[in-house]
Amino acid sequence: MNNEYLNQVIRERRAIFPSQYNNKPVSKEFIKNLLENANWAPTHRLTEPWRFKVVRGETKDRLGSFLSDTYTDITPDDKFSPFKVKKIKDKCDASDTIIAICMQRDAKERVPEWEEIAATAMAVQNMWLTCTANSVGCYWSSPALIKYAGEFFELEEGERCLGFLYIGNYDKEDELSSKRNPVEEKVKWFD
Repeated sequence: MNNEYLNQVIRERRAIFPSQYNNKPVSKEFIKNLLENANWAPTHRLTEPWRFKVVRGETKDRLGSFLSDTYTDITPDDKFSPFKVKKIKDKCDASDTIIAICMQRDAKERVPEWEEIAATAMAVQNMWLTCTANSVGCYWSSPALIKYAGEFFELEEGERCLGFLYIGNYDKEDELSSKRNPVEEKVKWFD
């Protein structure tokens, strides 16, 4: 692999939001490849804690209704926002595919929980880089509603939802720019 290409993909990775997605479908083959790349994330003691629930089609519509209904049910009247209900539904409607990002805790607890969360996040990073390399948009969201995911998905004992990866095609000119402060501000060398 060309080192410059790898640098470019890493540095071009961006959150591409569902409101930026067009209606062009994302192929099932691409989603399968995305998940295969996720499966190659680093994992201490090979616990492979990442679990994914791929939601498309009518089930995606049901997820949008479930999330907006749950928001309506749990939100006190003085904090309720019809705009938020619409935003929840719109994110789901605009996305071609939604992947629930879950973490399965090692039953023997051979590694600290944070390592399993980190491994799951690295699997998501593999998916995000795969999307970037293929000009497919994605966005990881961890709304408070994820604690209710078990009511929609059949989560295993010790499994919990860490968020949703919204996926969709987008027009390249809609891509957001980003910047980082110099790495030298964040590094101390000890030679």
